[in-house]
Amino acid sequence: MILFFIGFLEMIIATAWTRVVTKAQIMASGFVTLVNIFIWYYVLQRIISDISNTQLIVIYALGCAIGTMFCTAYFHYFDKICRRKNKVRSAQPVLQENK
Repeated sequence: MILFFIGFLEMIIATAWTRVVTKAQIMASGFVTLVNIFIWYYVLQRIISDISNTQLIVIYALGCAIGTMFCTAYFHYFDKICRRKNKVRSAQPVLQENK
């Protein structure tokens, strides 16, 4: 069960990594990469120690899938809110000029 949560956490970190890299946040991307490598080390150690247990891989994969869906939905929602706020801000000066 711990691998499920590790997979979930890893995909949150991977999504955050993608976000900071695309925004060229150098220090943040380095830190997130460091954390991700430690997670990968733990996952590889767990899976290699019980390589014949396919249930571990399935549990980890489910955690990764749900973590990816969660983060994608979160950032979609967050971006939608930011776009709404920017539309309101950009419309306000136009409304004031018409008065």
